[in-house]
This record gives sequence, structure tokens and C-alpha cells, in this order.
Amino acid sequence: MTGSRPLDRKIVVGQIAGLYGVRGWVKVFSYTEPRQAIVGYFPWQVEVVGCWREMRVAEGRRHGKGVVVRLEGCDDRDMATTLLGSDIAISRFQLPDTAAGEYYWSDLVGLTVVTLDGMELGEIRNLMETGANDVLVVQGERERLIPCLFGNVVVEVDLEHQLMRVDWDPEF
Repeated sequence: MTGSRPLDRKIVVGQIAGLYGVRGWVKVFSYTEPRQAIVGYFPWQVEVVGCWREMRVAEGRRHGKGVVVRLEGCDDRDMATTLLGSDIAISRFQLPDTAAGEYYWSDLVGLTVVTLDGMELGEIRNLMETGANDVLVVQGERERLIPCLFGNVVVEVDLEHQLMRVDWDPEF
């Protein structure tokens, strides 16, 4: 268990975004880094019409800027069509452990953000990659975009208490 969050919770790592050929292959939009790392996780949990189904990758590879896979039991284009738009998740325990002071985005989402003075700014709803640095999307009485700069803006992450302390002016 990481903090008070179970390691078996689902982490969305991609989405089935298109069809590839006629033999059941699909195009996958991967959130992993590198993108083709998604192929190495097994089993996948695929959300099909609101229900999660366990599926295994039979074959997969990088294709251009994306990834294509064939899932076990999905042998033709008609079957693959039923998976379009489906989220792909894995269990949190499938991710490698992080080093001290490193976090997966999924571990930060849901934390309560407070200033050094103890003022609550809200809850982390999402993170954005901007190129320069990641940005926390914090929703409280209003939405705030806070740079995710450890040691500068982000002073403390307490997963056990689901809390992040930041050096941030609440007026921003």
C-alpha cells in the first residue's frame, strides 16, 4: 500500500484509439513513457461499455509515433471495433517502485494541497505536462495551476495523510 491508497487500484495508462488492419489489431494512445512500455504490462484492464475486462496483449509494437497491439481473443476487425474508445488500466502494484522523493502522477491526484500557512487550496485533480515543468491542476473554491517544482514550490508530499504542502501565494 502507498500511503492510504491500495496498490491494486486501477491506473489508466492509455486508450484504444483506432483500428489497425483487419486481423483484430488496434491503435493505442499510450500515456506511458516511453509510449511502447504499455505493451509490457499484463494483464490489462480494458473498460468495455462501462465494465472492466481483463485482457492480455498477444502482440504489440511501436508503429510510427504510436503503438499497435493485438489482444488475445480479438482476432478480427469486428471484435476490435467493440473496443474503440476503451480506457486501458493496470493495477498500481504493476508499476515499478519509485525512488525517494519521486512520485507517479496517479499518486499525487487526490491529494489536498495546503500552503505553508495551512491554508487549504483544494485537491489535485490532474497534472499537465508543459515542457518546462509539470503543472498541478488544483480545484478548490476556484481552479489553480501550480508549478510542480519539488524543493521550490512543492515543499512536502505526505501520501499517508494525502497532503501536499506548497510554498504558494493563495492569491495566484
